Amino acid sequence: MLVGAIAIAAGTAMWLGSRPPAGPRVDPAAISPAALFAATFSDTHGGPVSLGRFQGKILVVNFWATWCAPCREEMPAFNRLHARWAGRGVQFIGLSNEGPEPVVRFGRDLGIGYPLWVGGDAIGELARRLGNHLGVLPFTVLIDPHGNILERKVGPYSEQDLERRLMEMSAK
Repeated sequence: MLVGAIAIAAGTAMWLGSRPPAGPRVDPAAISPAALFAATFSDTHGGPVSLGRFQGKILVVNFWATWCAPCREEMPAFNRLHARWAGRGVQFIGLSNEGPEPVVRFGRDLGIGYPLWVGGDAIGELARRLGNHLGVLPFTVLIDPHGNILERKVGPYSEQDLERRLMEMSAK
């Protein structure tokens, strides 16, 4: 009986140890596809832009900041994925609540080829409506061509994990 109890305790400990740690909580999204596509920001030249310009594509919307070390680590992988997936109906967009100058410099330094948009409070409000009430960065949202939210992730994506998810989504 003692051996059985030890075996159960060891199995439970191994199971608990193999589970990924819980990250920051993401609340349910509170935004319709129409409102999501209508959300407006600015490109780095000050021109108005909206997610609606990419309606009909799978969107990878990444909330980031120049001071965010995990953002700096994941964005080159996003850039590589953008290059591989752009011809297959996938669009990456980076949203920062910083001003255009540091965003342009950051994008140039890392060689980012996908759109980097700015928008101050509008970006924070969209992140909250998408469930990131704590404002944790990076925060990435995968959106289907109709504006439905497929996945939200707080923390960095690995290139392999995001590519696997894109393959799954594009197969549907």
